[in-house]
Amino acid sequence: MDKATQTAFDFAPVGLVMTCNRIIRACNETFANLTGYDQTALIGQSFRLFYGSDEEFDRVRDVGLNHLRQRENYTDERMVRHQAGHLIWCRFRARSLTPEAPLQQVVMSFAPIAENAPPLSLSKRERQVLARMRRGQTSKEIARELGLSPRTIEDVRARLLKRFAVKNATELLSKMTNLGA
Repeated sequence: MDKATQTAFDFAPVGLVMTCNRIIRACNETFANLTGYDQTALIGQSFRLFYGSDEEFDRVRDVGLNHLRQRENYTDERMVRHQAGHLIWCRFRARSLTPEAPLQQVVMSFAPIAENAPPLSLSKRERQVLARMRRGQTSKEIARELGLSPRTIEDVRARLLKRFAVKNATELLSKMTNLGA
């Protein structure tokens, strides 16, 4: 990489990461600062580091694979765990350099949705439900995917609505975005 390209990578205003089979091979300081880790300590680490469970890590793997196989960019919004334990809601973008094996080499960017937002602590179940709500899934669809009853999902949603003093899912998702969750 020439000096100008390296400088652009290092000082990009969004977190940039290059992975090989979900292992970090390169990242910029912006990404390290976003996640609370030392940049050099991240090299060689699995992306599992940023997720609350193996289940969540495995589930996230499959999201967007079809786009990557078709040489398309994939974009979503997702929560990434900071080293201190709180969650950061990020706009995520990815592109595979090897569409025939989409996870073999991936370039990713992470940009926080809300700058300078206070840390937000959500339970694993709340994160699961919010992530699926963000994708537009209904309580029944979320319940089916998580192997739970729709009533359980409705209870989680109701607790979140009450906790964040909002009236509906649209307001909840908007508030989560504004809080950086």
